[in-house]
Amino acid sequence: MRAFVINNQKINDFIDWLIYIISYTIILITVSILFDSIYIDNTYFGFWALIASIIIYILNRTIKPILFILTLPITGLTLGLFYPFINVFILKIADFILGLHFQTDGIFILFFVAILISILNFLMDKLIVEPIVKRGDL
Repeated sequence: MRAFVINNQKINDFIDWLIYIISYTIILITVSILFDSIYIDNTYFGFWALIASIIIYILNRTIKPILFILTLPITGLTLGLFYPFINVFILKIADFILGLHFQTDGIFILFFVAILISILNFLMDKLIVEPIVKRGDL
């Protein structure tokens, strides 16, 4: 019985990861098509967008909580308006890691993408991930 619970949790974590990666990839590809400020290398049909999404997901799970705690006074003073800039910083780190395959220019488009990612994170948690985990179907 215990092995089933552990495997069930692993499956839930994998589904959670997969949902986020696919949605980040869709956002990055869409924004790179609509705006010239974000460039994603289109060789291998979206491979670099997928790699960028995985890097952004890993950075969101590891570095973002640390950045949030460090910038909590600024975020509090601005009544939460500084929070999307943490996502902008995460996007710039992904830009630095991927080099020529993922390039970002301009703060306004990055701010727009950061807001989209924040909204997406909220919607994914509330509408998809939490109901699946609560129901225990997986």
